[in-house]
Amino acid sequence: MNEPSDHPGPPANRPPIRSFVLRAGRIGPGQQRALDELGPKFLLPFAPQRLDLDSTFGRHAPRVLEIGFGMGGPTAQVAAAQPGTDFIGIEVHPPGVGALLKLIGEQQLGNVRIVQHDAVQVLAQMIGPAALAGVHIWFPDPWHKKKHNKRRLIQPVFVAQLVQHLAPGGYLHCATDWGPYAQQMLEVLAAEPGLKNTAEGYAPRPDWRPLTKFEDRGLKLGHGVWDLLFRRPA
Repeated sequence: MNEPSDHPGPPANRPPIRSFVLRAGRIGPGQQRALDELGPKFLLPFAPQRLDLDSTFGRHAPRVLEIGFGMGGPTAQVAAAQPGTDFIGIEVHPPGVGALLKLIGEQQLGNVRIVQHDAVQVLAQMIGPAALAGVHIWFPDPWHKKKHNKRRLIQPVFVAQLVQHLAPGGYLHCATDWGPYAQQMLEVLAAEPGLKNTAEGYAPRPDWRPLTKFEDRGLKLGHGVWDLLFRRPA
């Protein structure tokens, strides 16, 4: 799961540093059908204006934003298990968007909407302040090479922006299977004055976060997985 730029805007005459790379990916026929048939209802076009979330979902409910949902399996699982919560998923890769739309149709999930765009811009222009009950960032691209670390999503500027969109008492839940990135996440989140750690360090995996097949495979091979759960004080 990967997504947006780690700065809200580029310096003059310089392109933004992005934490995602648009990869070519084949869209299967089922995904394309879902895009054609379900996209008009569940895919929200990016626009530089605030979303009326009550109108978007047809009700007033807690809203959780997921940044970089990949192929959407965990997103669909969480949404199905929490029908009283609305979920907004952000993903830039068309096959993932089509895959989640397909799951929405198969499972008749009315509490999920998708934005296919850079999450930094979505947050800044479409999501209001204190509008979110939670944010999920699960297994963002770790950018293993040191020279690419600046592309990692979890950076102080981006986290400070996220906090502004969390309601008091709202949470930020991150997870990664790359140890050095876990350390960076912990340092960045702990240094953000608008957040408070719910654990002494890393948190146990919440029961409501699904175990992905890649994560399960890694755990069986002895690889580590680190969860971080922070809250904005009420």
